[in-house]
Amino acid sequence: MFRGTSAITLDSKNRITMPTRYREELFADCQGKMVCTVDIQHPCLLLYPLPEWEEIELKLCGLSSMNPQERLLQQVLLGNASDCEIDKSGRLLINGPLRQHAGLEKSLMLVGQLKKFEIWSESAWQAQMQQGIAKIQSGEIELTDRLLDLSL
Repeated sequence: MFRGTSAITLDSKNRITMPTRYREELFADCQGKMVCTVDIQHPCLLLYPLPEWEEIELKLCGLSSMNPQERLLQQVLLGNASDCEIDKSGRLLINGPLRQHAGLEKSLMLVGQLKKFEIWSESAWQAQMQQGIAKIQSGEIELTDRLLDLSL
């Protein structure tokens, strides 16, 4: 399970370096093979270990290509999916269209989200956190039954 936020950088060859704390698990679980795609709700990227992505692909495969909404989701997620592999130095290449979608420049944030990572520009991540905390504090977030049952 991946959790926490790590400040990382995009190097001159458009690679990120995975934090050391995740590398052993990623090499053990998926030999460093990952899949990166766009997030359809936020200006960030989703980075999955290959076995986790394969579960997503099975769900996408079950959607109908004849239903316009389902086909659109397939096109966006699968059409932007990029295979990437962590090299021996822990680096991972992020392609141009993905970098452009998330507005990635030099300073980035890698955010663990249990079974996947999100990759954000540092400024977009900070704005997202400020906005999210403000919404929670103001009561703007509707508390569903599941949220009401959550005890921290």
